[in-house]
Amino acid sequence: MTTRAYILIETSVGMTNGVATELRSIGDMKSVDTVTGPFDIIAVAEADSLPGIGALISESMHKVPGIVKTVTCLSISV
Repeated sequence: MTTRAYILIETSVGMTNGVATELRSIGDMKSVDTVTGPFDIIAVAEADSLPGIGALISESMHKVPGIVKTVTCLSISV
């Protein structure tokens, strides 16, 4: 069963577009949108399992320069 996560991302000032471009190149990212409000980007990721989402975040996303903070919200609907 696929696990979906909505990831709220805060970026460094002036880095939003560059971060969004890099995130779009990550394979499990289904969408990456720049937004207004308390966060700069909302990304949707899907993986085969919860550990897959964890790996996506810790091994791929956290290496992207310009990301200050992330909040991950797991989808619970089927």
